[in-house]
Amino acid sequence: MGKKKSGPFSGQRIDTTSKRNNFPTFFIIQRISQSNETFHGVSPFLVEKALTSSIGDAKSTKKLRSGDLLIEVESPKQAKEITKLKSLSTIPVTIKPHATLNSSKGVISCGELLNESEEKITEELKSQGVIHVRRITLRRDGQLLNTKHLILTFDSNKLPEHIKAGYMRLSVRTYIPNPLRCFKCQRFGHSKPSCRGTLTCARCAEVGHESNDCTRTEKCVNCKGEHTSFSRNCFAWKQEKEIISTKIKKQISYQEARKLVKSQTPTPGNSYVSAVKKSTAPSTQTNQDISADSTSKQSVPMPRTPPAITNLSNPSIPLLLCYLKHHSASI
Repeated sequence: MGKKKSGPFSGQRIDTTSKRNNFPTFFIIQRISQSNETFHGVSPFLVEKALTSSIGDAKSTKKLRSGDLLIEVESPKQAKEITKLKSLSTIPVTIKPHATLNSSKGVISCGELLNESEEKITEELKSQGVIHVRRITLRRDGQLLNTKHLILTFDSNKLPEHIKAGYMRLSVRTYIPNPLRCFKCQRFGHSKPSCRGTLTCARCAEVGHESNDCTRTEKCVNCKGEHTSFSRNCFAWKQEKEIISTKIKKQISYQEARKLVKSQTPTPGNSYVSAVKKSTAPSTQTNQDISADSTSKQSVPMPRTPPAITNLSNPSIPLLLCYLKHHSASI
């Protein structure tokens, strides 16, 4: 019998808020300009001095591709002070919390909450930082059915390990969404309303028609494989899923996660085995046993010459000589 794991049972009181951040930690600073100027070209020394004199040392400061600044603060005091800023030195700015980095999503599973509404659950879990609840549903035989799985959005970028739903203690798992695929061009990363691409069939990857009535051979537009563009067996879909998972778990940008996953993923068609074989290929040095006779057509090494036998009085010697004679004849 193994040692029984210790831990509170479902009704035991637990503190789920003591280690949580209940203030926004990421802020976007945008430059106010009549000519749409950004922080591209602005001295980083000027920005750093202006921030430090206003809120102290920020945890991190990054310039985004858009030219806006992403600031991470360390304390509620800094979060309060940064929202009061109207300018950085002589540059007028607007500051607002980041739309997604200040929250996190987790999944809980509880059959006892199956008949509770999303609004009711949100209200009951509000004191634990839950700001939104969405139930996972599935379609079966044309009907949309509720499941016991719930996606919770928290007001902090740090997920709690557990929450308390009434008398029940429920584990919180990281929510990893599926890749977003456009229903128009079939590419990942955006949706149909914002698509600038060309209408492409999700079944055959040909442009100009929908997939509803298509009967052509299956082909994926993303990896060129012999399957539809919405197949879960698609290499591109799996890689995109891994990028999203890495982004969320490591709390890094999508570009950083994509670069990391790409560097760790072999090219499609090249297995890990072939990569290992390539890296461990034999050296160009010729094996002396095989190359001793260049005219030999056999690739097996010649048998070694047995050592000279001097003690013929040993009764096992005749047997040994017989074995060696037979073995040499078979070769």
